[in-house]
Amino acid sequence: MTSKATSTEAAATRKFMRKIAVFSTFGGLLFGYDTGVINGALPFMREDLALNALQEGLVTSALLLGAAFGAMYTGRLSDRNGRKRTIRWLAVAFFLTTACAAIAPTTEILVVARFLLGLCVGGASVTVPVYLAEMASSKDRGRIVTQNEVMIVSGQLIAYVSNAMLGTFFAGDHIWRWMVALATLPAVVLWFGTLILPESPRWLAAGGRNAEAFDVLRRVRPEHELQREFDDVIKMAREDYESSKGGWRELVAHSWTKRILIVGLGIAVIQQISGVNAIMYYSTTILADAGFGTTGALWATIANGVVSVAAASTGMMLLGKVRRRPMLLTGLAGTSASLLLIGLVSLATEPGMLRAILFLALMTTFLAFMQGSIGPVTWLMLSEMFPLTLRGAGMGVCVFVLWIVNFLIGLFFPVLVSLIGISGTFFIFVVLGGAGLVFLKVYMPETKAKSLEELEEEFKTGDKSDLFKEGAATGHVSTPETRSPTS
Repeated sequence: MTSKATSTEAAATRKFMRKIAVFSTFGGLLFGYDTGVINGALPFMREDLALNALQEGLVTSALLLGAAFGAMYTGRLSDRNGRKRTIRWLAVAFFLTTACAAIAPTTEILVVARFLLGLCVGGASVTVPVYLAEMASSKDRGRIVTQNEVMIVSGQLIAYVSNAMLGTFFAGDHIWRWMVALATLPAVVLWFGTLILPESPRWLAAGGRNAEAFDVLRRVRPEHELQREFDDVIKMAREDYESSKGGWRELVAHSWTKRILIVGLGIAVIQQISGVNAIMYYSTTILADAGFGTTGALWATIANGVVSVAAASTGMMLLGKVRRRPMLLTGLAGTSASLLLIGLVSLATEPGMLRAILFLALMTTFLAFMQGSIGPVTWLMLSEMFPLTLRGAGMGVCVFVLWIVNFLIGLFFPVLVSLIGISGTFFIFVVLGGAGLVFLKVYMPETKAKSLEELEEEFKTGDKSDLFKEGAATGHVSTPETRSPTS
């Protein structure tokens, strides 16, 4: 009977954790849809609103600039007001700003609405991974947090498919409004989902609400893990409360927090200089110029979305088995090689079907490495490295920088292509990727198979921490003897 009861309890906790992951990651779905929809909607916006080149750039980039500030400030809001409440606010804001963008009568209002929508996108990009990291157990954290990455690329795929269908079968100057408006539906689902989401136990513990934290942990952990993890959470929350108020200044107040911040900023920048959003935002234009034509490129872009979803799903499974460090190094090497080949193909071929097919094949190869390794590892590392009371602020700063680099790439990529061509532009990304590989090799820690509390304790030990020793990079995990082997 005891064994049967234990099995039933474990099944119940897993089921509840799946519900938490599914509903909270609708924020990631909105993130993906809103960043992907512009790819197909922009040509129709251009005709409907008579956009010039500068206005096209503003409409595209306004969301990215908003996302940078949303990431910066929403992290602090979630530290103060709670992860669950912040996600609920984001659901309402997603709905309102999406509706405003869809009905915008002028270019100026559209730009403002896209900027406000970007605040929501940036907020979701910080809050959802942090919430999932704090809800998941150490052994499941990689898989649970990476589910958000799968939802992001799923949102982009939905945007590509809906753009192609609406643009082909219901073509008209106003069809872009329906493309944009579809994002209100997952916003509604996200809001209703927050009705069943519990608050993060680690956030509750940081505020001294220990009984509530224990109650939440009891719903998502089996009995044999409950007391040990609760004790760890309370111990670390007490130490953090006594040593820090959780503000941005505290990020640079200690050598160990500075080290985490530098690593986090490096990882955030590297994700963007891989060239991913040059592909995500301009693939239709690149493929059309390569030889597919506009309509063919619109449908061909769906292949990018399919590969992204498949790769992110694979990456989610790999994170439970493979260490973070080699995954990120392999992914960056793969993306850099793919862009190098695209540049060489551009030099060696003329526009036509051969170039178009080779471009598409190399783009999908690029996205397989990107979404299968760089994407999931980036968001996971950023969500798990920072100490509890600095987690929202630390991730907010890193994701702010990530979105600013994203904004600059989105704004200047067409300019670079017009000046030095597609091959020269991608060669720049290859050089930047090489520099990123050097940075990761030297500075990136290994965090797999460690609880959030163990990570924080090891970062605090200084420059000789196990996190930065070669043993950590080769799979060695320093675990106290009192820990369970599954921690």
